[in-house]
Amino acid sequence: MSAAKQLILGEFSRRLDDRFRFSLPGEMLDVFQPKDGDCVIAKERPGCVSLWDQTAWKEKLDAQIDVIQSKLRAGNLEQKVPQLQLLGRLLSTRHRPVQMAAKGRIVLPEGFREFLKVEPGSELMIIGAAVCIEIWNPEKWISYIEGKMPRFRKLLTKLSN
Repeated sequence: MSAAKQLILGEFSRRLDDRFRFSLPGEMLDVFQPKDGDCVIAKERPGCVSLWDQTAWKEKLDAQIDVIQSKLRAGNLEQKVPQLQLLGRLLSTRHRPVQMAAKGRIVLPEGFREFLKVEPGSELMIIGAAVCIEIWNPEKWISYIEGKMPRFRKLLTKLSN
């Protein structure tokens, strides 16, 4: 979770400028404050990438990779070479470090803008996803949230009990 241990919340519309830059909303910057502006952007699902504090991302990813590497050293994954290759391909292209500049400005890197299917001038939806910030293609966001909103009350009750 962020250093402030607060949920990152909110839904905001932004536009990409001609150099594929956008600014995070000030309300999110009050909670999301990565050390030295070091962030990681990661492909999540079609039409969505997430923005993480680099330290939090590294801890999360390193723990998972350590488990896989120990299983590999122990010979427990010899029958799963195709799955390991797929994991390697996805790890190689899934995330990239990015720098958050003054006033929360981020450049959406090549490969990630194609994943989102956006061009200069495109609208983006900036969504607080509790532990990270998500950047969505607006059409994908509407479709996603329409499918998930009916489960909101059940999810809130489950997480708060």
